[in-house]
Amino acid sequence: MTEKFVRNQLGILKQVVTESSLESARRYQNLIGELMALSSRSDVSFSRREFPNFDGEWITPQRESCGGVILYLHGGGYTCGELEYTRGFGSKLSARLGIKVFCCAYRLAPENPFPAALEDALESYRFLLQSGFTSDRIVLVGESAGGGLCYSLMIRLRELGMDMPAGVIAISPWTDLTMSGESYQKNAEVDPSMTVKRLEMFAECYCEQRKSPLVSPIFFEGVSFPPSLILVGGDEIMLDDSVNMHKRLLRGGSRSKLVVAPGLWHAYVLYDLKERRQDYTEIAKFISGVMPPSSPLWARLDNAAKIFPASRRRGWYNMFRLSLELDQPVDPVLLQEALDVTAKRFPMIAARLKTGVFWYYLEEVKSPPAVQPEYCHPLKLDSFDSMRKCAVRVLYYKKRIAVEFFHAVTDGTGGLIFLKTLAAEYLERREGVSIPCEKGVLDRLAYPDPGELEDSFLKNIGEVSAKRSQGRSFRLDGIPEDDGFLHITVGKLSLEELHSMAKGYGVTITGLLAAVMLMSILELQAKKVPARKNRRPVRIQIPVNLRKLFGGHTLRNFVMVVNVGIDPRMGEYSFDEVVNTVKHQLALFVTKKHMQSVFTTNVRSESSLAIRMVPLFIKNMIMKAVFDSVGEAQACLSLSNLGALELPKEMDEHVTGFDFIIGPQAAAPYNCGVCSYKDELRINIIRRSTEPELEREFFTRLVRLGLRVRIESNQRSELAD
Repeated sequence: MTEKFVRNQLGILKQVVTESSLESARRYQNLIGELMALSSRSDVSFSRREFPNFDGEWITPQRESCGGVILYLHGGGYTCGELEYTRGFGSKLSARLGIKVFCCAYRLAPENPFPAALEDALESYRFLLQSGFTSDRIVLVGESAGGGLCYSLMIRLRELGMDMPAGVIAISPWTDLTMSGESYQKNAEVDPSMTVKRLEMFAECYCEQRKSPLVSPIFFEGVSFPPSLILVGGDEIMLDDSVNMHKRLLRGGSRSKLVVAPGLWHAYVLYDLKERRQDYTEIAKFISGVMPPSSPLWARLDNAAKIFPASRRRGWYNMFRLSLELDQPVDPVLLQEALDVTAKRFPMIAARLKTGVFWYYLEEVKSPPAVQPEYCHPLKLDSFDSMRKCAVRVLYYKKRIAVEFFHAVTDGTGGLIFLKTLAAEYLERREGVSIPCEKGVLDRLAYPDPGELEDSFLKNIGEVSAKRSQGRSFRLDGIPEDDGFLHITVGKLSLEELHSMAKGYGVTITGLLAAVMLMSILELQAKKVPARKNRRPVRIQIPVNLRKLFGGHTLRNFVMVVNVGIDPRMGEYSFDEVVNTVKHQLALFVTKKHMQSVFTTNVRSESSLAIRMVPLFIKNMIMKAVFDSVGEAQACLSLSNLGALELPKEMDEHVTGFDFIIGPQAAAPYNCGVCSYKDELRINIIRRSTEPELEREFFTRLVRLGLRVRIESNQRSELAD
């Protein structure tokens, strides 16, 4: 809901609620809770727990990301709020933060005046300790009277010598039932939700001795508290309860952060305002900051990923890069904040490579790496030991955000979701907008479900294994750059023009580009090897996203390649012949049954007990030999097309373009990444040799077909016109 809408509704209801009976107020408050719970009901589960004097309820998120628990103490002036009400905000907390919530529907005044509410809160706290939660994994959360009750509970815990919770999040806490703050008069006309008359009635019902610290914790002396996060509206009459409590905490040596939302009202956080989504991020950061870290997640490398660390060699390991361009220069501080939140959502992408006795595995990093300014060419090799710290790195340059991935953690699809989600978090912070979780943007505060972490190769293994070797392909060569410099040539084309031309040939855009690439390599081989009989078959690898064939939403590797090509020893080929050959080869190979038979060969090898027990260093030698013989040697390069990329409309106005770059092959100088966004398709050709022969031939052929191509490059010597 928007701030304007809620303010108008509160203004209408203010007089009615103020004059209503206590019974009517209770019904109204329970109804509010039930309505709040509707938006989160599908994301959480409920389990009631009965106590001798009150009822409680567990709320468990479908996607749990935190090993702790929230003890939620509701508001309502100590006179309103039953279990129906507590489910509302409790379910929002659980769903948004990925954490268990225990709701305490404590006894209400005037039937049960002080200290009934405090006794029930204390019993709930003891129940959590008995349930196995250590005190440093319990956070107290309360709004209004519940916020004040959180502090009263901590005073009582200190009196009893019990361990204190990890922290407290107080939303518009009512900490002074004497109502002595200046804001009670100063904000009386602008507060749309609360009146002094109503609060006076609540206080009379609850307790006569309002200056007792267990009733009004603002009057505590000599007690230190765990860290606090206090959120309060700038227009509410109880503003000074929060401000003065914050000052008192700081004077007593406690850590406290006060967030005042200008122009907003009492307990505004409960209304999930569109303009204040950042408050949930603030709450999530506070909880992660006060609770000890959970044990990191870990997982064995997926079937496709195992080859990457094994096949690495000096000066090469398999990386790829995704980047996007924004409408304004990147703010590195905001980018780091966005990464700190986003990385926790992707524990097996923001991960480090670990070495076991028999296999490599991934382990979640405790904290994400620092974002880095980009000062060199893309995909600059660092020490492989850097992968043991974190297998991704986030870079920025002017208006560009780039993420470079070691291929063992994910493929292009998973990497793209990571980049989109990171950019969404960044833009939310920069623009103050709310970006929906759609089109590859994930909820940063959610916990990954098992499907995102699964090894989909193992899940989809078949009965039939296919032969892997197709023989060696022609390979391009060249004089390598002495300093390892990587040349990037980007061709920018109209997506509409290219799509129209591909349609005219009866192929996909990938098929058309593959045919042009094959013709280009054929021409280069003809120049290098004049005798036709001495030439080799020309093949290129086309990665296939297996999610489209098998379903699922894993964020790990789930890609296999098909090799398409022609044999020049059979004679001359026209472009039409090459296009048709590629079309039919893709139709033959890119089927569920064929793809399954290909990766089944690899999965079965991995499943063999004899192979599983072979030490890792021996496995590495075997897998490297396999990679050299039936991996890259079968094709000249990869042409990987991520397809047409989409973003939520709230991001579209700020993102101007995407790029996809895959690192050069281990034993050959080239590779090619393709993606499109809006009406622009970009072809990124990478090269580590000195002579730009393939780029020149490839883009020249596209121009001869009638396509307009705009070239950009970081090359040290320009391409010929």
